[in-house]
Amino acid sequence: MAAPIEDYAMLGDCRSAALVSRDGSIDWLCLPRFDSATPFAALLGGPENGLWQIAPDQAYETSRAYRDGTMVLETRFRTADGAATLIDFMPVDSHSPGVVRIVEGVEGEVPFLMSLVMRFDYGHIVPWVERLDGETLTAVAGPELLVLRTRAPLHGVNQHTVSRFSVRAGQRVAFCLHHQASHLPVAPPVDAEQALRDTQAWWEEFSSRCPACGPYSAQVKRSLVTMKALTYRPTGGIVAAATTSLPEWPGGERNWDYRYCWLRDATMTLMAFMKLGYFDEARAWRDWLMRSIAGNPEQMQVMYGVSGERRLPEMELPWLSGYAGSRPVRIGNGAASQRQLDTYGEVVDAMTQALRGGVSGHPRGPALSRQIVAFLESAWREPDHGIWEVRGAPRHYVHSKVMAWAAFDRYATWFAETWNDEEGQALARRCRAVADTIHEQVCREGYDAALGSFVQYYGADDVDASLLHIVLTGFLPPDDSRVRGTVERIERQLMRGGLLQRYLGGCDVDRLPAGEGSFLICSFWLVDAWVLLGRRDDARALYERLLALCNDVGLLAEQYDPERRRMLGNFPQAFSHIGIINSALNLAHADDATPGPALSRAATG
Repeated sequence: MAAPIEDYAMLGDCRSAALVSRDGSIDWLCLPRFDSATPFAALLGGPENGLWQIAPDQAYETSRAYRDGTMVLETRFRTADGAATLIDFMPVDSHSPGVVRIVEGVEGEVPFLMSLVMRFDYGHIVPWVERLDGETLTAVAGPELLVLRTRAPLHGVNQHTVSRFSVRAGQRVAFCLHHQASHLPVAPPVDAEQALRDTQAWWEEFSSRCPACGPYSAQVKRSLVTMKALTYRPTGGIVAAATTSLPEWPGGERNWDYRYCWLRDATMTLMAFMKLGYFDEARAWRDWLMRSIAGNPEQMQVMYGVSGERRLPEMELPWLSGYAGSRPVRIGNGAASQRQLDTYGEVVDAMTQALRGGVSGHPRGPALSRQIVAFLESAWREPDHGIWEVRGAPRHYVHSKVMAWAAFDRYATWFAETWNDEEGQALARRCRAVADTIHEQVCREGYDAALGSFVQYYGADDVDASLLHIVLTGFLPPDDSRVRGTVERIERQLMRGGLLQRYLGGCDVDRLPAGEGSFLICSFWLVDAWVLLGRRDDARALYERLLALCNDVGLLAEQYDPERRRMLGNFPQAFSHIGIINSALNLAHADDATPGPALSRAATG
């Protein structure tokens, strides 16, 4: 069985990612892209579905850490006979994506066992393995080729490749694995030591520009580096997570593929980058966004592939047993075809926040804006599947309406301030009128005076955490009694073990079996809402509780089970790390003249 989710660290090269356990086992690595098939699928199956482990061949204890500001991971093994360090990284600028692993002796002498099990197509296909020379091994199946180079002795055992070697203090043994197309000549060797120096320098240059954020500076930097590692560098797209089908509840069927780019994350992502001064990354994300949504606004999707691909067909992989027996294992995501109206609000909010933050306008912005306005003028009245991508019947979700209001509200201000001709002023008036209409309807249909709060959807009795966006977007001000009543009811109804649930489990909304952890971004939203409401001590206490959930190398998954104290869901989750950054900035600037992301965004409304 795979290790606990929190026992993994991530390696990344801004094209793909690997997960490495405390025991030095790479149990997940998609090549050449985040959404490619993996030759190491032990994470979702077993050892025979592929892994690459390097660990002492005797009892050991481990500790690990990233080199500061980088994605270079060091795992320290200590045995009765000595100590050694495993240095793992993915070269950032290599033409052939892959992983370099260097074993360095620290004291005494430590025997090691390397076990390499290569299984292409998500652990399904056994490749043909052969030795080219004394230091080069290849594995081929169809279009894919893996090349392993090492000076350590290699031999095959039952379709596994193994190596036994020892290191003394000062000795270093390198293993370099890269992926390439099988029809091309085998790429030349990588100089492992030079690749280490280059990769460390690249990450250090990136992270050195991260400003201080008070007592949370170290975790903000780690989250920024994690976000960058989840970026597909060729296009600027950012995947939601590095994995698929890590369950929202052990043994359950809420197992989804998150190796795609959600538009919903756009505003929070841009705000995080801009507030930290990373405008090149903000522009790259904005440009990816503008390319991906180009075309008919009616065909805008909630998510896209890393290069803007629209077809993300969902299918199941029956040969994999699933993490902790959680089936089915899915690739692709059927939610890509859902109508989720809040996405339009996020896109418009992101576009206008980028302009306010200093990112230059995009040439397609004005024309695309006209089309979005024309489409959304009627579409906002329709039911949708909502922010949680429920697979039940569409409903009139309050959050969706609030985000549709945000689209027209932002456009009304933007057109009025920047389009000085009659067309621009007419569009501004038109957008303001629609925004006012939506606002009036939401306050009438989405608020229950008897309950003293807004509700999940028109006619519902319950709340959900997305209602926090009523204050986070500036739909209503923090001192409005309806806002305070809604926040207090969310706390009473959805708080479990000190963390927020998305919505009440077991309801008929999503038509899936009950059972999931606490969706962590919701608790970060509550931190931000409390900052706006002036509840600074409560906000700080919850934020520090959330930080304490990070694993030993500073990573967070999508969800958390406070009873079992285990991470759940896909890992590491970009949304969670964006929450770490933005909430830290909101707390750091709560009492000074520089507005944090929440105040900047809410003040726009």
